[in-house]
Amino acid sequence: MDERLKEAPCGFISMNHEGFITEVNQTFLHWMGYVEEELVGKHFESLLPISNKLIFHSYFYPNINLYGYVEELFISFRNSSNASIPYLMNARQYERDGIELIDCILVQMKKRIDYELELRSTKRKMEEAYVEKNKALAKLEQIYKEIEQKQAELIAINSGLIEISYTDKLTGIKNRRFFQEKLEEHIDLYRKGGKSFSLFILDIDYFKKVNDTYGHQIGDVVLVKLAKILSNHVRSEDVAARFGGEEFTIILPNTNAIEAKHIAEKLNHVVEQAEWEETGGLTVSIGIATFTDQDTEASIILNADQALYASKKNGRNRATHFVELT
Repeated sequence: MDERLKEAPCGFISMNHEGFITEVNQTFLHWMGYVEEELVGKHFESLLPISNKLIFHSYFYPNINLYGYVEELFISFRNSSNASIPYLMNARQYERDGIELIDCILVQMKKRIDYELELRSTKRKMEEAYVEKNKALAKLEQIYKEIEQKQAELIAINSGLIEISYTDKLTGIKNRRFFQEKLEEHIDLYRKGGKSFSLFILDIDYFKKVNDTYGHQIGDVVLVKLAKILSNHVRSEDVAARFGGEEFTIILPNTNAIEAKHIAEKLNHVVEQAEWEETGGLTVSIGIATFTDQDTEASIILNADQALYASKKNGRNRATHFVELT
């Protein structure tokens, strides 16, 4: 390992294709309280809490094997005291001397999260103070000062990290983390006030063929262009995001199954009629699900994904609602 990399201001881990750690820099060891002998030769997943192992299997491995890289994965590791430490991770696969390796760069997120938690805590205090405002005017004034101070500190720390946390680096639209937070919010609104919503999962038809035929650079151009089309044609209240790879999601508030199907078919047409001079043409398949009383965050994603599979199975360039499968 290069001497500068050992003490770089970020963590570095290299592992083989089976997931066993081959190298780790001193920065990561220092942050986590380990020595090199405790990690080298160990399986990468031995550092992960159980919930993050699920993320690793469902997101990291498929993407690193399919595309050769993973960008902006929010994940936690267990340190030597078994505490969970959050990181932002980028990874890239390469081959050296006939051996496939995966290099991972890790940036700590704890300070940013701590400030977010402090800010949320302060806002909760403010709400409590409003309830007792006749008795707590002085306290309320102090809380306002705390909020201003925390907001200023948070802005200083987050300059550059906010976009990293919520925006997809390649396409410029929102990323999977933002989508998941918004999905939780809309489920909460449904539970409290019955505000229905629908979910699209879009997948570019034959995207692997685009990469194989024209190269990954053109593939990236196609992803950026599709993201722009989605941003320009969704409604102002809708939430469009890149789910991962060539998949995108759209949350459509106050939209029932019939309305969602109509919007999806219109989007199919818009994408097909767009100018795709890079590839000569492009279409998308769409899976749709509408949230019901029986649904959870996991089930509505699964339902939309099954509907997407049906769209692809039945010829692609079409939209299918989950209710059509039952």
